[in-house]
Amino acid sequence: MLSPVVRTGLQLLGLLALAFVPLNLLAADSKPAAKQNVVLIVVDDQGFQAGCYGDKVVKTPNLDYLASQATRFTRACCTTASCSPSRSVILTGMHNHANGQYGLAHTVHHFRTHEKVRSLPLLLGAAGYRTCSIGKMHVEPEAVYHFETYRNRGTQGHRNSVRMAKNAHEWLAEKDDRPFFLYYCSSDPHRARDASGFANFNEKPGHYPGVVPVKYRPEDIPVPAWLPDRPEVRGELAEYYQAISRLDQGLGLLFDALKETGHWEDTLIVFLSDNGPPFPGAKTTLYQPGMQLPLIVRSPRQKSQGIVSNARVSWVDIAPTILDFCGVDYPLSDASKPVPLVEDIPVHITEMQGRSFLPILDEAAPTGWDTLYGSHTFHESTMYYPVRVKIQGKYKYIHNLAHQLPFPFASDLFESKSWQSTIQNHARLYGKRTVDAYIHRPVEELYDLEADPDELHNLATVEGHQKRLQDFRTQMQAWQRATYDPWSVKQIHE
Repeated sequence: MLSPVVRTGLQLLGLLALAFVPLNLLAADSKPAAKQNVVLIVVDDQGFQAGCYGDKVVKTPNLDYLASQATRFTRACCTTASCSPSRSVILTGMHNHANGQYGLAHTVHHFRTHEKVRSLPLLLGAAGYRTCSIGKMHVEPEAVYHFETYRNRGTQGHRNSVRMAKNAHEWLAEKDDRPFFLYYCSSDPHRARDASGFANFNEKPGHYPGVVPVKYRPEDIPVPAWLPDRPEVRGELAEYYQAISRLDQGLGLLFDALKETGHWEDTLIVFLSDNGPPFPGAKTTLYQPGMQLPLIVRSPRQKSQGIVSNARVSWVDIAPTILDFCGVDYPLSDASKPVPLVEDIPVHITEMQGRSFLPILDEAAPTGWDTLYGSHTFHESTMYYPVRVKIQGKYKYIHNLAHQLPFPFASDLFESKSWQSTIQNHARLYGKRTVDAYIHRPVEELYDLEADPDELHNLATVEGHQKRLQDFRTQMQAWQRATYDPWSVKQIHE
């Protein structure tokens, strides 16, 4: 027999499932007369380090230009703070616990999306779009994420932004009357590895032909509150900023290519990052630095430019929004379909779980966009730490499903000078959080993001917040069931 908590959760499913129905069910006359083009830009590990997001030091003139022509979201979030699973969410409109891409795709980690999932490039390709990938893919299997063509010659691990943009220009200029979908993914500003094996971001002079290095002085770098202000951290941040400026050069050339080929005014441009900065305290964690990220969207149908939106959209909404823009049908979550018991969850799920935010691009504070969910399970195969998150209003609820385990470290983050200096100095604090609190986490966390944006004061055990905690707990269980989360079995068993 199901527990009262689970029964209560099931009663909420009918209402909750309505939130998963995309807003692309618009009147027929709202659809474009002809299909239009899409450029989806996904960069690797960038947070709010951009001029348009208030950073006074980093030089990102091309991204800032895009923001001036577009809608800039300030509360958008990835659903999982790891490269492969996040990219799978972006391209499928499904949480990674539903699409099967639980962790990294490459080498020994070998996580893979379920074979029957219909991804964005497959759906657009079937609708008559020509599709091209330039840069990082990092999702498997290829058949699920197949593009018609891949143009990666000379991109040097997808860090030569000038060559990436040149390849894009050549493809855009080809004679082809079909609408296009270009997936453009720099590997910057993800850490690279030098000859010693340690991860860094540094660019050697002349290493990327055509790219003009932009150098930063460590003493000029603003250190965010979630990082300690130490020389090692500042040094890595200076290199990180250099990588951001490197990718920004390619963005400028890509925008020029769209203009020169006559596609600036008929193309939807979406810019986002897969997860937060590659430092402990951000990437691989669903604290805000790891999940609250840049999202800039320019639609040729917008009535206004330079909009700043506080809508809480997430990466599960990206694919539905693009398909809505293109007028392409896609499989939706069905609110009327009974939610199966955990043991009966289907292996192959194809329905998208996000919704289109295309109708709200001209609104700074749209109603109905104040709630989102996150789901993180793995990064590397050795990094099992399942976390489920709900943000609603000013409150954020975190359920650490394997809280008995110490929080695991990605190999490149552990090797970083920022973390190694923490160990070598026997530091008690890492940013504003204690090292012990970062590694050892309670089963539940509840934060008031307005009063406590650094997520330091856990309200889960504070008197006066128990009803709110119970509500979040029940809603989370219902959402997990509605989105076919295999980890929902833990609530039933426990």
